[in-house]
Amino acid sequence: MKMWNSFRKDFTRILLSKHQIQKCHLHTGKNIKKVVIGMSGGVDSTVSAHFLKKKGFEVIGVFMKNWDTVDETGICRADKEAEDAEYACKQIGIPFQTVDFVKEYWNEVFEKLVDEYQQGWTPNPDVDCNRSIKFGHFFQHCREQIGCDALATGHYARTSFGDYLEDQDMRYNVKLLKAMDQVKDQTFFLSQIPQNALRNTMFPIGSLTKEVVKKIAKSTKGLEKFAQKKESMGICFVGKRKSGFREFLKEYTETKSGLIVDIEDYKTVGGHQGVHFWTIGQGAKVGSTSKDSTSIKKYVCDKDKATNTLYVCKGVNHPALFSENFHTDDPYWIDQAPEELSDRSKDQTLHCQYRSQNTSPVSDVCISYGLSSTGNWEFVNRNSLIVSLVEPERAITAGQYAVFYKGEECLGSARINKVGPSLYTMNKDNCREKLKS
Repeated sequence: MKMWNSFRKDFTRILLSKHQIQKCHLHTGKNIKKVVIGMSGGVDSTVSAHFLKKKGFEVIGVFMKNWDTVDETGICRADKEAEDAEYACKQIGIPFQTVDFVKEYWNEVFEKLVDEYQQGWTPNPDVDCNRSIKFGHFFQHCREQIGCDALATGHYARTSFGDYLEDQDMRYNVKLLKAMDQVKDQTFFLSQIPQNALRNTMFPIGSLTKEVVKKIAKSTKGLEKFAQKKESMGICFVGKRKSGFREFLKEYTETKSGLIVDIEDYKTVGGHQGVHFWTIGQGAKVGSTSKDSTSIKKYVCDKDKATNTLYVCKGVNHPALFSENFHTDDPYWIDQAPEELSDRSKDQTLHCQYRSQNTSPVSDVCISYGLSSTGNWEFVNRNSLIVSLVEPERAITAGQYAVFYKGEECLGSARINKVGPSLYTMNKDNCREKLKS
């Protein structure tokens, strides 16, 4: 641990010194003069804007408003963040604008989210927002209405065109690369970003760690408060709700009473108000009283939308929670479809890494295109994937995005639409008998 702390201090010192050197350099992006920086009101976009100004770009800060409803405390988070974003722009010395995409967000992200929850899935609105709103409508607005040469954001990510598009070459596609800070890396959320937007986007802090970004803010006059600002987490439209996301979801979906059943003995252990309020792997306080301290905690392991039944299992590592494969919808490849999937001289499989949760470590997987059939014919379906894991994984969930990596490159992603049978269903390693003993 001492060695790691020493390494982090040395690494931070090197990056900070590098920052000091870069401050006097003019940008090297080809024909790029005017840059719009998406301002969120946080430290990451603020420091990114500071970097762009120091590098000599004509910088315009724009705050994007996607949600305008107050939370249960009577506060609209978007208004507060807009105030902080405007303050940051004033301190940096760049013009500030706001743009409203509330309608677009509602139609293209939120309604889709509600619909998928009602289907029993667990969607990821952050990935959809980046694809449709930030790097869709917002990118188009910046290019066409503001007339910028490039867009910049405070995401922790990098590209093959460089942090400031210094290696931009429009003859080629751009690759999305992991951030230097592997803990804060946000390529997961950018895994559906349109190629055209990515080719014209800068990530000024992609080669820095969060620790360095905060230290730069702390040492820059006028930006000190952003180094102390609490990082916003979670979904933008939920806000600071004490009642939680489930109660928020009830405002937009119908409740439907159903049974909670134990996966082992099929006995009813409780009831619920709708399978869409639950996700795979979530803890469920059912089947025991508060006085029963010896009972094993139960977790959601399956959902049957047709019968409105929720299945639970005993213990966080029950085999009913683990699966070895899953199927996806149409994959989106940021650069191009990997050659391994189409190479008929080989087995047409891609060996790479994946994750379906941003905070989870990557897992080794083997990917192939799905299969479809019509009558007596069976053929390769390039609009679906079959993903097989080297090691079984817990709580793989339909509706989530499977994001694929090869080394430091984020290849793209595909939405999970069907999870393979659990280890319990397959009775892997005779697990059912072991649970009885």
